[in-house]
Amino acid sequence: MSKKLRAAVIGSGFGGLAAAIRLQSSGFETTLFEKRDLPGGRAYVFRDNGFTFDAGPTVITAPHCLEELFELSGRKMSDYVELLPVHPFYRLCWDDGYRFDYDGDLDKTLQQITARSPADAQGYQEFLKYSKEVFDAGYTELVHVPFLDFRSMLKAAPDLLRLKAYRSVYSQVSRFIRDPKLREAFSFHSLLVGGNPFETSSIYTLIHYLERNWGVYFPKGGTGALIGALVKLFQDLGGTMHLNAPVEEIRQEGHRIQGLTVGGQEEDFDLVVSNADVMHTYSKLLGKTSRGRKMATSLSKKRWSMSLFLIYFGTKRKYPEIAHHSVLFGPRYRGLLDDIFHQGKLAADMSLYLHAPTVSDPSLAPPGHEGFYVLSPVPHLGLSEKSGGIDWKTEGPRYANRILERLEDTLLPNLRSEIVTQRIFTPDDFKNDLNAHWGSAFSLEPILTQSAYFRTHNRDSKIAGLYFVGAGTHPGAGVPGVVNSAKATLQVIHSDVKSGVFEGSPNLMQEAAPQGAL
Repeated sequence: MSKKLRAAVIGSGFGGLAAAIRLQSSGFETTLFEKRDLPGGRAYVFRDNGFTFDAGPTVITAPHCLEELFELSGRKMSDYVELLPVHPFYRLCWDDGYRFDYDGDLDKTLQQITARSPADAQGYQEFLKYSKEVFDAGYTELVHVPFLDFRSMLKAAPDLLRLKAYRSVYSQVSRFIRDPKLREAFSFHSLLVGGNPFETSSIYTLIHYLERNWGVYFPKGGTGALIGALVKLFQDLGGTMHLNAPVEEIRQEGHRIQGLTVGGQEEDFDLVVSNADVMHTYSKLLGKTSRGRKMATSLSKKRWSMSLFLIYFGTKRKYPEIAHHSVLFGPRYRGLLDDIFHQGKLAADMSLYLHAPTVSDPSLAPPGHEGFYVLSPVPHLGLSEKSGGIDWKTEGPRYANRILERLEDTLLPNLRSEIVTQRIFTPDDFKNDLNAHWGSAFSLEPILTQSAYFRTHNRDSKIAGLYFVGAGTHPGAGVPGVVNSAKATLQVIHSDVKSGVFEGSPNLMQEAAPQGAL
């Protein structure tokens, strides 16, 4: 080959960075375009008054899928960033004072279950066995496999039926666990990828085993430090990144990718990988084309995940009794989730996730201070509009005060008098800053009929050279999901190169790619 194929990646979230690294490692000349002033997508970083706040993902699991990105070029992730183990994984809290420290220590887990509900100890062990079976089939075998045609779905169908993928996470947990609070404790994980535990496929119980198998981690320096490590790796490999560079259009010539328009300038590429929101990609970046309009219409009929309301805040005192990750369950579980996923109501009650990164890395705040973010799941904008709408400009500050008051009453005494810096991030910000359809925080809702083959494919079936990574494509949201989406997508690109989709390129991968680069 006298000339490498040129690849463009839109968006520098975990999925976009993973795709860019795989492309660059396998011999492409890769350019990454990011709309914002910093890389990371949802994993953006805010800094204020000596505090560092990770804007998005804070739970790092399945570290091997990240380590693999460095190993492609013979490097070690540990030379770029350090992952700190988190214990407990989560502290689960209820209004009546009950606490459950969910961890990887099976004996401690069983002791807590037995103390709460002796009859559920055996049931939990059976649930753990089931979760491992789902993990072996749903993660180990399928997470990096692209589902491009219905035959691929039929091949997976026997395992999906055997594992009762048609049941919800909550109903499957309830087969093994009787105590209501323990049912909540072992079913909330689907919320971490945007799914309602009462409707998300039981395949997502694999998250429970995934965490127990590999642990939960936090990068030293914050999730932003992990993004920085991936950016450095990409650039060390010779890749090019442009910040403050929103893509305006994906250009086609016939049914083939021609390139991008960025800042009014046209640049030609052989292929494009979009880590942007799938609806934004089709409705805006391809909005002038019949394919873009058709796919946007189809996606508009899909179910989209809930949004989130977040507060980033720092305090002038330490809270030594707090855990790194805390989940505060509200008085309702099913009812609250129905308000969020179906009614579009901003309920009077709430469940919260509290992230306290300075528990693991005090350098993220000034000495003697503590840094936090707290999130509350809320309806996405499309759903809330159907119930009258929520004016987040007005409601945001009021809702923030309600959340802080609840934290003050439960986990963080005298909180509001201790805060020295604070900002909020609403569904409007997900829509405007991240181009997220309806302000959805996790793209398409992870129900069975929107998973695998039924999710946006890793490769567009009509436009040669257009591919997808990220939460909206297979396998879905969450750091392991979006990172593995890049692995699935690169398999498709590799196959396309070998089959001659790109003119004159059949030998590119054989000549340029290090062994295992894909």
